[in-house]
This record gives sequence, C-alpha cells and structure tokens, in this order.
Amino acid sequence: MLLPNILLTGTPGVGKTTLGKELAARSELKYVNVGDLAREGQLYDGYDEEYDCPLVDEDRVVGELENQVSEGGIIVDYHGCTFFPEHWFHRVFVLQTHNSILYKRLEARGYDEKKLTNNTHCEIFQIPYEQALASYKVEIVHQLRNDEPEDLEHNINEILKWVEQWIKDQSS
Repeated sequence: MLLPNILLTGTPGVGKTTLGKELAARSELKYVNVGDLAREGQLYDGYDEEYDCPLVDEDRVVGELENQVSEGGIIVDYHGCTFFPEHWFHRVFVLQTHNSILYKRLEARGYDEKKLTNNTHCEIFQIPYEQALASYKVEIVHQLRNDEPEDLEHNINEILKWVEQWIKDQSS
C-alpha cells in the first residue's frame, strides 16, 4: 500500500514533534525528526555562534532522507522547509501557536532572550508559512493552530482523515 509523505514545519515550540510522534503512533507512517537525524549522524557544516547552535548540512540531510522518502509513508519534522525537494511531500502542515503560548514554551526550554525574540518574531510574521508557500504548491500547504491540547487532538484527527482519503484516492 502506498502511503503519503508529510512535512510538519513551523517555528520551534509550536508542537511539531508532539504531533509527529502521535501521528506515527496512530498510523502506519514513520516519524523522522530532522534535528535528531542531524545530531545522530553529525550532519552539520558549522556552528552559529550568535544563536549557539550547530548548522545543519542541508545536502547531507536530504541525502540521508532520500531513500525513506522514496519509499513513502514518512512524516518529516523540521522548522525549515526550503531545502527539501518540492516533489517529496504530498502535504505540508505549518503549525502555528499564539505568541504568548509560544514564548512560555520556549522560555521553559531555556531559550535566551535573543532566541525567544527571534522565534516569536518568526511566528508573528508567519515566516515558516511564507517559506512553505514559496517552496511548495499552494494547494498542499495547510496551516494548523496548535495552542491547546484539544488543538493537538483535532489536528491529529484531521491529518489522519486526510491520510485515509489520500490512500483511497491512490488506490482508485
């Protein structure tokens, strides 16, 4: 059975990882967190001193994911989306969270003031959504609110319904 590929993207702290893991647990889809993949494979090409974080080697990440994506049925979780090949994904979900909620989530992670400000500004100006629209066909890009636990459950159910319909459409 052919399964779709999904990209979960959005500002850090919007709930991509929680959503992706739960989606995988409730479906036949496989979950891949690009940050974990990069860490495990040391897929870096430098270090950003300003933000105190390693820089992901995008070409190596694409190389690592290529086989899994070609098999289908993968959920890719990453805050960036511009370097993945357009044809990889059947649906792109951009998670969004109200700024006050996002700020508290990132503060709880120990983000410094510069990272807090930068990430909340990214959310205010909808940078991940704009990048997704610029990188993929508009009709496959969808925004999802993810503020409360009820939103998470709603989003999971909506995505699972979409997956089910996608599978039906492919087999007819």
